[in-house]
Amino acid sequence: MALDPTALMGPLWTLLAFVALGVVAARRLKVDPRPIATLLIYLIAPLTFFRALVLGGPTPAWLGLTASLFILASLVALLVNAVARRWLPGEEGAVLAFSAGTGNTGYFGLPVALVLLPPEGVTVYLFCVLGVTLYEFTVGFYLSARGRFSVRDSLLKIARLPLIYAFLAALLVEVLGVDVPKSVTEALSVFPATYTLLGMMIIGMTLGRISLRSLDGRFIGACVGVRYLLWPALMLGAVMLLDATLGLSPDLRLALLLVGVVPMAANVVVVAMELGIAPEKGALAVLITTLAAPVVIPLYLSGMLAIVGQ
Repeated sequence: MALDPTALMGPLWTLLAFVALGVVAARRLKVDPRPIATLLIYLIAPLTFFRALVLGGPTPAWLGLTASLFILASLVALLVNAVARRWLPGEEGAVLAFSAGTGNTGYFGLPVALVLLPPEGVTVYLFCVLGVTLYEFTVGFYLSARGRFSVRDSLLKIARLPLIYAFLAALLVEVLGVDVPKSVTEALSVFPATYTLLGMMIIGMTLGRISLRSLDGRFIGACVGVRYLLWPALMLGAVMLLDATLGLSPDLRLALLLVGVVPMAANVVVVAMELGIAPEKGALAVLITTLAAPVVIPLYLSGMLAIVGQ
C-alpha cells in the first residue's frame, strides 16, 4: 500500500496553524496557558471521550483492544521511567516517562486516520486511542506527578481526574442499556473540535514563553528515539505476531501501525503544565516530532505495510 505524503499535508498544516495561534496568544495577548491545561484535563477531555464511547457502542472485542493498548503503553512508560531516573533530573525524567507511553493519537492521529481509513476503521482506531488516553490520565499522570510529588499526593491527583469516571460512566450506560438522548450527544459534539484546537494551541502558548536556550539535545533525542524508533518497532512486531496467530483485518493492521508512528502527544505539555514539570522542554520535543511527521509517517507506514503484506 503506497501512501501519498500530500494527503497528510492538510491535517498537518491545520494543526501547525493552531500551534501558531497559540504562539500569538502567548506573545501578543499574554494568555496564560495553565488555566487552559486545567480546563482540558478536568472538563473537555472527559466529555469528549464520554461522547465517543457512548456513540461507539463498546463491544468486548473493542474494549479488549483498549485494554491491550493501555497495558502496552503502561509497560513502555514504566520501562523508560526506570532507565530515565538513572541519567535525567527528576522532572525531566518524569516528562520523558510520561511521553514514552503515549503519542499524538488524538489531536494529530485522528485527522490522519480519517484520511487513511474507512468509517469502520476509524471506529477501531478510536478504541486504540482510548487505551492510550486512559494510560495518560492514570499511569502516565502518576509517573509525571512522581517527578515532583509523593506517592500519596500523586495517587490523590489521579483520583481527582474526571476522565476515569467518564469512562466508567460510559461503560455503565452501555451495560444498563441506557439510551442517551440525541440532543445530549449533539450538544457534546462541540467538545472534540475544542479538544483538538486547545490541545495544539497550548503547545504554541508554551513555545511563545520560552527561548531556544530551553533546547536540550539529550532530552529531545531520547523523546524522539522512543517515539520514532521504539514505538514503530513495537507496533510492527505486535501486528506481525497477532496477524500470524489470530489474523487481523486490514483496517486493524493500519490502525495499530498508525498508533506507532504518530508524533509525541500534545498532552505531554498539558500534563507537564498542570503539574509544573518542565513544560517548555516537552513543548519543543512535541513540535520537533510533529514537524517530522509528514516525512516519517508515509515512510514508516509504507514500509511496515509492505512487511506485513498489505
